[in-house]
Amino acid sequence: MRRGAVLAVLLLAGAATVPAHAQGQEGNPRAGRRLAAGVCSSCHGQDGIATLPEAPNLAGQNAAYVAAQLRAYRARERENEQMNIVARELTDGQIADLAAWYAAIEVTATVPGR
Repeated sequence: MRRGAVLAVLLLAGAATVPAHAQGQEGNPRAGRRLAAGVCSSCHGQDGIATLPEAPNLAGQNAAYVAAQLRAYRARERENEQMNIVARELTDGQIADLAAWYAAIEVTATVPGR
């Protein structure tokens, strides 16, 4: 039992040295909102509703999905000239913050005919 307690303490101590974003924790939506206003809003809109027909709406998207796509653009695993340029400058923390912001926007849908 004592060995298990020691192992638990060591694991917790090691986790404390890993940045929160690397642990898969959520980003800061407020920081993401500020970042999106300066970088993303010209195409994806201030509120995550796209202003350009070729840009997707990001409002209400799943945070894990948004983060994965931004990382893919940054690594050039996903190609889009504008997104590759923007994403290459983003840190893991900024990606988590942007993903948290877009996920925090509540979107409602109305099913036609109901």
